[in-house]
Amino acid sequence: MNTLRHRTTLLAAAGTALVLSLTACQSDGDGKSSSAPTTSATVASSPAAAASTAGKGTGTSDGTGSTGSTGSAGSAGSKGSAGATGERVSASTPVCTAKDVRVTAARQDGPPYTHIVLTAKNTTRHSCRLTGFPHIQFLESHKQDVPAVAKSKPATPVVLTAGAPAYALVKLSDGGVDENNEPVSAFSVMLDGDSTVIAVTAPGSDGIAVDPAKALTGYWTPELRNGADDF
Repeated sequence: MNTLRHRTTLLAAAGTALVLSLTACQSDGDGKSSSAPTTSATVASSPAAAASTAGKGTGTSDGTGSTGSTGSAGSAGSKGSAGATGERVSASTPVCTAKDVRVTAARQDGPPYTHIVLTAKNTTRHSCRLTGFPHIQFLESHKQDVPAVAKSKPATPVVLTAGAPAYALVKLSDGGVDENNEPVSAFSVMLDGDSTVIAVTAPGSDGIAVDPAKALTGYWTPELRNGADDF
């Protein structure tokens, strides 16, 4: 009996120890599990901070992006294209019209005065192309334009910058006393591509003597070609 009681006491003590041990284990486990969420929360807060930092970084990259876009300054590109747009304007310079130029006449060589020089000066602030030759009519009774001398045609188009002149040499007659010359104090000139009639005063107090059958004109050129056309 004593032995049985002793065993029972031991078993009871062992059971109590086991219960206490299990309780301690559960407590430890709970502590660990409760610390785990704490650790987990700490870890979770770290990514949040990282996310916040990343967000700020994104903002910075956005700022950089906007700076990049400003730097890309597509605007600079557009300015370049404007520069390119400017090259296109230069390539497509408008044709000179009567309102763009002032046409005057002066004697050339002589006597006898067989030639005059027409000068067309750009009076605007922009460039224009002076194409072809002057379309001249000396007499009301002779409505046909004075023929042009083909070999006087310049190799490249004549572009007049603001204030720049161009010239055309014009033959009036052969200078013979027996020619059918007619006195001309003023005559009309038209430019290629413009139907506006420009009234030009003939040089000299007595005007000029023109033989309609012999009259010829050269093309507009940037420089006066004295004698080069031989007409």
